[in-house]
Amino acid sequence: MEERFAAAVAAARAVATLEEYGRLIEDLRDAAGAGPEALRVGAAATRDADPVVRKTACDLLGAVANQHPALRADAATAVLALEPTEIHPDVLWAMVRALGQTGDRRAVPLLVELARHDDADVRYMVASMLPWVRDDDDADGLAALLRLCRDNEVGVREWATYGLGQLTSADGAMVRDLLWEATTDEDEDVRAEGARGLARRRDHRALPLVAELLQTPEYDVFNQLAAGYLGEASLVPLLLAYAPDEQSAAEALRECDPVRRAARDAFAADLFDALSADRTGVALYGTRCETGLTLAVGDRTWSVEDLLDDTGGDPAEAARRVTADLTA
Repeated sequence: MEERFAAAVAAARAVATLEEYGRLIEDLRDAAGAGPEALRVGAAATRDADPVVRKTACDLLGAVANQHPALRADAATAVLALEPTEIHPDVLWAMVRALGQTGDRRAVPLLVELARHDDADVRYMVASMLPWVRDDDDADGLAALLRLCRDNEVGVREWATYGLGQLTSADGAMVRDLLWEATTDEDEDVRAEGARGLARRRDHRALPLVAELLQTPEYDVFNQLAAGYLGEASLVPLLLAYAPDEQSAAEALRECDPVRRAARDAFAADLFDALSADRTGVALYGTRCETGLTLAVGDRTWSVEDLLDDTGGDPAEAARRVTADLTA
């Protein structure tokens, strides 16, 4: 393992393009298959005096975390051990990337601090990874993400706005005002992320913006999902322009088309009645930032839409399948 890591460090010294860095990451992913041994080598290398070695160690530890969930906490501990003294921007960039792959909440204070770093590449990586390590109850992480949405670098703004809009369920006037502000950004990608983030919170100020996005020539699944969140009949003709077998378009049509939505809701109600007749703890619910309905029985859940599609819309058959799952 030491030889493989040394070869990766040598390759890292020669990296000059994103393509070459991508090949290096693929090699490290392969090396990370060794699990505990890769973790040991990576953790030891974080203490090296050479920043190229430390950066490569963080890349390896991130790959370990990505492949081995049981090792994520140990990988995060090894990366976070660098935090008190590390100042090299390239290493900080790799640290943030690795911590995002661990999903470890202990990384939030460091990422909040680095959200103010002078290096735009470091802030870019923080914008990309902060949503993966914070939760919606973390006020400091949210404040940092909101600040990054107003960064002077367009790439940072785009990723922060995407993360805020699509990877968190944070809501409220402050969040919505910032997403609305993003819809007037000088960059079209930031504007689109602002519109889609607003739509995901079912804010109907986004309706004309989403309608415009659905008519752009570039295919983007997030535009169709945004339409589904809004659930507006006026978007149906725009969604019908997409191929009927595209799942995201079909899901959005089910939310926007009053006839299809009514059929789904009637199926859900009949399914609820069939299951509630002889058991307790049955519930139906939807969430603001997700489309569709969920059926819950105790701590078990099913997608109502999946049950509808799998049974051809027969609530009695769906009830039998749920019962079979519960008794299996």
